[in-house]
Amino acid sequence: MHLMEKGEGENQTSVTEFILLGFGDLPELQILLFLLFLVIYVVTMAGNLLIVVLVVTDQHLHTPMYFFLGNLSCLETCYTSTILPRMLASLLTGDRTISVEGCITQLAVFGFLVTAESYLLVVMSYDRYLAICKPLHYGTLMNGRLCLQLAAGSWISGFLACTMLVCLISELIFCGPNGIYHFFCDLTPMVKLSCSDTSQITPVIYIFSFLNVVIPFLLTLMSYVCVISTILRIPSTTGRQKAFSTCSPHLIVVTIFYGTIIIAYMLPKSSTLRALNKVFSLYYTVLTPLANPLIYSLRNREVKEALRNAIRRAVTLTKNPA
Repeated sequence: MHLMEKGEGENQTSVTEFILLGFGDLPELQILLFLLFLVIYVVTMAGNLLIVVLVVTDQHLHTPMYFFLGNLSCLETCYTSTILPRMLASLLTGDRTISVEGCITQLAVFGFLVTAESYLLVVMSYDRYLAICKPLHYGTLMNGRLCLQLAAGSWISGFLACTMLVCLISELIFCGPNGIYHFFCDLTPMVKLSCSDTSQITPVIYIFSFLNVVIPFLLTLMSYVCVISTILRIPSTTGRQKAFSTCSPHLIVVTIFYGTIIIAYMLPKSSTLRALNKVFSLYYTVLTPLANPLIYSLRNREVKEALRNAIRRAVTLTKNPA
């Protein structure tokens, strides 16, 4: 296996492949991990695709809240498919190599989706803010045009982030070592492997993280401070419970996503904390897409009712085929 190739007219060799060392130190658990992540992948895909189908087909779910939820589930489907299939192939075959181009592509798509999700969660929190804090104006403010603009803005923000990531990484030269101590191609481990001068890139990464993670998190936090403050002022217990039940699933998702991603990137990148970093990375890359459909379906009356209606329609069609 050739991991290096000589650059024409150059004395240094350049890496053509990376080795993802994420679970390489657990050879006895490879099959168990493969089965575990396979189940997670199947359940995640099925759950998120089911929510997309329900949102599209059920008239009762044609509201701004569920429009954004459908977008989130679509994002999660793509998000999971960026990382898990490659990880499953590695666990099954033992081949942990990935080409430099493949690694950059995975990083770019991951950056696109994680940024889009970060901004979409802000949009969803803004939707809950308007619904609970400005209920009389909600229908006017959160109209169909604004919904489309906000959702499109989230996806476009992700695309711009993806473009910036590709521009950053394409300037780097990799000449060894080529082992990435992670289960996917993340930005910081790749930059550390570069032979280029990264003194100018590091500040850009911090600015990128601040703009695409910290600011969306703070905006979401501000929305929920207002939402919770408004809920606590509702005089009736029933009213408070109803209002909180509409935003609690999203609040759980936001806490898991932002909490784990911030901890993962703020942890010191020492060898002793490397395993802990991978655990938190698993939360926001693998477990959050799994948790989203479960949280929304188990805690949401409208989604459960739409699912029951879909099952009834399917049973009726089966009994009375055209």
